[in-house]
Amino acid sequence: MSVSCAPAAWREWVNVDALPRSGASAGHGVIRAQRTDFIVEELPVQEPSGEGEHLWLWVEKQGENTEAVARRLARAAGVKPLAVGYAGRKDRHALTRQWFSVPLPRGQAWPAGRLASENIRVLRTVRHTRKLRVGALRGNRFVLRITELEADPVLLERRLQAVREQGVPNYFGEQRFGRSGGNVDAALRLFAGHVERDRKRRGLYLSAARSALFNGILAERIRAGTWNVLCPGEAVMLDGSNSFFVADEIDDVLQRRLREGDIHPSGALWGSGELPPRAAVSALELAVAGQAAALSTGLMAAGLKHERRPLRLLPKDMVWRVDEGARALILEFTLPAGAFATAVLHDLLHYRDGAQR
Repeated sequence: MSVSCAPAAWREWVNVDALPRSGASAGHGVIRAQRTDFIVEELPVQEPSGEGEHLWLWVEKQGENTEAVARRLARAAGVKPLAVGYAGRKDRHALTRQWFSVPLPRGQAWPAGRLASENIRVLRTVRHTRKLRVGALRGNRFVLRITELEADPVLLERRLQAVREQGVPNYFGEQRFGRSGGNVDAALRLFAGHVERDRKRRGLYLSAARSALFNGILAERIRAGTWNVLCPGEAVMLDGSNSFFVADEIDDVLQRRLREGDIHPSGALWGSGELPPRAAVSALELAVAGQAAALSTGLMAAGLKHERRPLRLLPKDMVWRVDEGARALILEFTLPAGAFATAVLHDLLHYRDGAQR
């Protein structure tokens, strides 16, 4: 297995529409023509208990990012923004529902009148013993409406079935990289010596650089025909876990577990430390890292440790229907935390994002 194309600039890896797909695109469409075309509902790790010093708020928002909502909730409750908890960030160009937590003494009701916003609604409040922490979610449920649909009906149905049964390449979405890859540009400035004092922004830039390299590795595995198969020397990831093991030989048991979705091939989230895979898998990842050496060496110098991410993404509970009269595809599925709904769409259709007009 070898890198099959000329060295690619990292800008190719952040332009997801230009990256290879697992199969032929079934056509074209528009996403987020309006915010209610893109609905995201968070799936928490646990439900609040009903007792405690923290008030959890089930919030529906649109037109606001998660941090902006957290600041509004802090002002309404009279606490510092850092006291407000949430499990994950949600896109502002969507209708989203997620939990927030606010420290509020027992017996004190939520001051609903202080939160004056047409774009934010508190749907439910429940008490809990702890602050909600980043990462405390199982995943997200998506309901997407793709409009202005132009697709071959037979090919679209075939592609939808393939995605449900075989999964899609687990690309990072373009929102990770900022407009025209601006977050990766910012990471390169960090690596060149620019000081970024805002810890959240610095983390965002480093994450974007890592994500670009991962997309490059995944693109090469697709070109090699190995994004959804196990190769000798593979760092094999357990489904729903950050754990992995290296398999020098691929036997029938591993092949069965792969078919059942219990394990996946993985790609590097670049950092310092030994690269776990061996043989051709390791050679491919090193070759991609060499194509963007400023990113890979910068990430190591920044102190990030090597991690892994599954190359394959399996949507759960996926259903769909085509509204031929409205020329729309309505698609529902659940993804694990850290996965991008646009990765599923990318493998089905060429799409234009109405939120970017």
